[in-house]
Amino acid sequence: MEYIRIQSIHDPLFASMHNLMKVIFPPEEVLAFDKWEGPLQDESIHVYVAVHEGEVVGATEYRYYPDMRVAMTDFTIIGKAGLGIGRFLLRGRERDIARLAAASGTEPIGMFAEIYNPSQVEEKFAGLSPMNPYVRREVLSHMGYKRIDFSYVHPSWEENGEAVSGLDLSFLPADEERADLPTSLIRQFLNTYYSALPAKPDEWHAMMAKLGEVERLPLLPL
Repeated sequence: MEYIRIQSIHDPLFASMHNLMKVIFPPEEVLAFDKWEGPLQDESIHVYVAVHEGEVVGATEYRYYPDMRVAMTDFTIIGKAGLGIGRFLLRGRERDIARLAAASGTEPIGMFAEIYNPSQVEEKFAGLSPMNPYVRREVLSHMGYKRIDFSYVHPSWEENGEAVSGLDLSFLPADEERADLPTSLIRQFLNTYYSALPAKPDEWHAMMAKLGEVERLPLLPL
């Protein structure tokens, strides 16, 4: 299996990956094909596919913010069962983030991820067993991810200004003993990450205001 970076919408591997995204994710989580041109050319955004016998069978997107010392996993796609794709993508991502951190002279404190709440979104992933939200949540729990204790929404990637719910903002701490996160870090991260979507729903603004009312939030088991 090969771990290959995609940096152009004209790469045939990108079309395969985007089609896989549309099969797996609900529409509000998938950026339109043409809108990917800028992000793929952004050196800070890392999109890699797992290619097995010439076929895109998985993909992951992530980024590292040296000023905050945190990474973000945008998505992980496992397109086929029984190939070890999840582990393959995990190790490739870990090595690359370690490289990015070393190049910036920083030590990561952890990684954010949006994790589906199975009780709210199960029907959206009925067609592909490796992407079942109960399976994914348990795997991410085994990896060490923890749920940040607040009610989470994000702006739709359909760029219609609507709020997307059904997910938990979670964090994989480098220090397993870490019990909480400062809300200043959470707010800085979310403002930076979603700066690409200028149309924010009212629910988003209410959530961000509420985050500003407390100093720290607990990290809870998934």
